[in-house]
Amino acid sequence: MVAVVSQPDRGRGRGRKQSPSPISAAAQAAEIPLLRPESVGDLETIDGLERTQPDLGVVVAFGQFIPKAIRTLPRLGYLINGHASLLPRYRGASPVAQAILDGEKTTGVSVMRVEKEMDAGPVALAGSLEIGEQETTGELTLRLADLAAEVLLEAIEKIAEGSVLWTEQDHSRATLAPKIARADGRLDWTQAAPACVRRVHAMAPKPGAFARLAGSARGDAELRILRARAEEAGAGDAPRPGEIRLAESADAPPLRIGTGDGWLVPLEVQRAGGKVMDPAAFLRGNPLEAGSLLATGVEEEENPTG
Repeated sequence: MVAVVSQPDRGRGRGRKQSPSPISAAAQAAEIPLLRPESVGDLETIDGLERTQPDLGVVVAFGQFIPKAIRTLPRLGYLINGHASLLPRYRGASPVAQAILDGEKTTGVSVMRVEKEMDAGPVALAGSLEIGEQETTGELTLRLADLAAEVLLEAIEKIAEGSVLWTEQDHSRATLAPKIARADGRLDWTQAAPACVRRVHAMAPKPGAFARLAGSARGDAELRILRARAEEAGAGDAPRPGEIRLAESADAPPLRIGTGDGWLVPLEVQRAGGKVMDPAAFLRGNPLEAGSLLATGVEEEENPTG
């Protein structure tokens, strides 16, 4: 490795202390030349990379547009990217969350050539894995990172041997995975329970799926749910969307929330700024009233709380 390019130091954690990205820290520890430009296409960065005379560039989750001067700079004339989806599905910034949100059973990593159009270059290699039933975006991202390391190394070996085969993507089958915003975490209880559960897992750990007690504008009235399961409603037990139901027996879940079809059973919950805990522990310190309602997504839009 002749050099590493990463984002500049950013404020991280609660104190927003300036600190390097994980890849910057690893490069510094290994004493590998490190470039941290605000814009990867500036002349200083191009000059710095030209001096290293790279054979190939490898890009993973860089977060900046890469201009042609950088894309074609290596001796081989291109960069490769490890993208966390099975292309052409889920091009864009949030492929892991979108796959969970859509209820996909499998996903993977595609090694492609970096071109001007986002995530549209020809693919050299791909690896896949199954998505766990209650797996969150955070957990799946870690597993995909391990898979990316494997398939990138295999692709680099094939490139070095001259045996790599590039396959053009079928652009007609492309789907997009736009950047996730905090508003995407708002739960709409009029949806069916499985859809609500998928949103919970897709938004965890950040920005986190959330709802507020209906009619409340207080920030501390926000309930974040980070893991959950769906439960069918029994005969004569159809809930109202957003209805809070507390355990009525020792073997019943401590907390259930009504949806448009069935119940969502939270497994990990959190008050804004508080610790993640199981619902039973949460309710001991944050009692909720049985029969009260959590706001639906539509209500949140009509009555914004800031």
